[in-house]
Amino acid sequence: MEKIILGIDPGTNLMGYGLLKVKDGKAQMITMGIIDLRKFPDAYLKLGHIFERVTSIIDGYLPDEMAIEAPFFGKNVQSMLKLGRAQGTAIAAAIHHGVPIHEYAPMKIKMALTGNGGASKEQVAGMLQRLLKIPQEEMSKFMDATDALAAAYCHFMQAGRPESDVKYRGWKDFVIKNQDKVSKRKEGVRTKGEKEKDEDD
Repeated sequence: MEKIILGIDPGTNLMGYGLLKVKDGKAQMITMGIIDLRKFPDAYLKLGHIFERVTSIIDGYLPDEMAIEAPFFGKNVQSMLKLGRAQGTAIAAAIHHGVPIHEYAPMKIKMALTGNGGASKEQVAGMLQRLLKIPQEEMSKFMDATDALAAAYCHFMQAGRPESDVKYRGWKDFVIKNQDKVSKRKEGVRTKGEKEKDEDD
């Protein structure tokens, strides 16, 4: 049975993608590359381009599944917000096409590839090249592309195991698994804090 896995490394300037073909338990690289967002000055134009390009990749290669790297938590809230929007847009494109999504933490991807959760991007790329026997001339100079391919390979390695940290099969499933991102407050229902404020007044 043949399967195609699309890997995505979210980014706000460069977003990486990589595609693996899996057949008879063996993985082979189809292609990898980047979505260049640097020429778009407006944040919303970037999101639109992400949706269009991910959609184009899905239409072109018809992946069976998508593996995407989860954003890491940093100190810069604005950067995290922008990265989260970029990742969410890529996820939306996959959900729109009915492609199941599997989300992996960066440390888990590094651990799966190198056995070291603190491995550098260069170490991950080098291991990918050896495992997939990628000729040097086909290696991307952008680590965003190799990181995306690493996400796809990490998912390939999870075959027969608990597949990913988070998995989405559609909008309803996404909402259920992201309750903290969805407002639970209903009209006419006050929060505990609001009740206490009223009592103090």
